[in-house]
Amino acid sequence: MGKWLEHTITTDINSPVEVVWNVWSDLDAMPLWMTWIESVKTIDDETKVLPDLTEWTLAANGFRFKWKAKINQRIEKENLQWESIGGLPTKGCVNFHPKSNNETIVKLKISYELPKMIARLMEQNLLGNLVTNELQTNLDNFKNLVESGYGKI
Repeated sequence: MGKWLEHTITTDINSPVEVVWNVWSDLDAMPLWMTWIESVKTIDDETKVLPDLTEWTLAANGFRFKWKAKINQRIEKENLQWESIGGLPTKGCVNFHPKSNNETIVKLKISYELPKMIARLMEQNLLGNLVTNELQTNLDNFKNLVESGYGKI
């Protein structure tokens, strides 16, 4: 049994919550803003908009991991929660908070389980901050994609 590590990041996006939700829901666009994600594929659903079961491929620095994720909770334009059901043990949630008609706060929380020895290294400031910084970069990429007009209704 390993140890769970957690990272929480936020950003303000100059776009209505409907647009932000729609871009987040576009699985094909995820590799455009998630630098470590090579692909996201639906498994047993014909839709590409937030299916219940997906297969993720992470590729970074010569490592490749695959896992399946299941959406546990979906409140449209408000909240999405998921967890892995195979492969890399992960879980997370993203919350969408309208700050005004044209601004949305996005809060992302990602957790993953690592072997205890590796988790101890990740908890040290340098390595733990590396993951947090990478996640923040990804969320900033998402913000830039949305603000560029991608996914406008």
